[in-house]
Amino acid sequence: MKNTDKTSRRQFLSGSAAVATVACASQEVSAQSTDYVINPPDVVSMEIHGSDERFPVRRVFCLGRNYRAHAFESGDNPDINPPFFFIKPRDAIVDSREGHPYPSVTEALRYEGELVVALKSGGTDIDPSDALSHIYAYGVGLDMTRQDLQQEAQRLSRPWAISKSFDKSAPCGPLYPVETSGHAVTGRIWLSVNGEVKQDSDLSFQIWSVSEGIAILSRHYELMAGDIIMTGTPEGIGLVEPGDVIRAGIDGLGEIEVDVT
Repeated sequence: MKNTDKTSRRQFLSGSAAVATVACASQEVSAQSTDYVINPPDVVSMEIHGSDERFPVRRVFCLGRNYRAHAFESGDNPDINPPFFFIKPRDAIVDSREGHPYPSVTEALRYEGELVVALKSGGTDIDPSDALSHIYAYGVGLDMTRQDLQQEAQRLSRPWAISKSFDKSAPCGPLYPVETSGHAVTGRIWLSVNGEVKQDSDLSFQIWSVSEGIAILSRHYELMAGDIIMTGTPEGIGLVEPGDVIRAGIDGLGEIEVDVT
């Protein structure tokens, strides 16, 4: 079911409530011609279905509480509250086949199955009608969360990035290019733990569509090629323990299997 607050939707798509983007100049240098005091970090990249090429990751944005039922189960009201985003480090993305080591400093590890969007281009103030043209591919991913740390941060009214942005917190499957698979606008999205289905919804139930999410995010950041957007999780979130096996899938985008170790 879509957000029925049309005034709010127009406001966030028009940019009238947007935060001004601050341009930061950066010097482009060649890794081959520059001496660094430490070795530059490795390029983080994702597998592309049906190709030997790989997709390099620049940044990872996550759209929070983007399914109505999940928003309510999280204590939010999607009819009156605007969309929000948070960021994971790019090396949070790992191949789902590597498994997911149970992270430190938590006793409540939560799964969230999500649609992954990979951008081939970007910009600022992108119009929703043009947003899909910037997408290279879609995939399946997990937004793993240290739930107890998130709840404690919320209780103290502190940022809860530490609960979302830890190492290897976004196991993902291969990307499926738009040119061969089309746009992921509708289709079943599901997740199971040890064979029991926990999340079962449809992409069409997203409050803010992929095109709307890109448009809103581009009011706050200059989006660029290599950026990843994880578009939120349906209702049915829950906890996993070491030894559990998570499977998640989206129609047309395959399935992933992640062993919690």
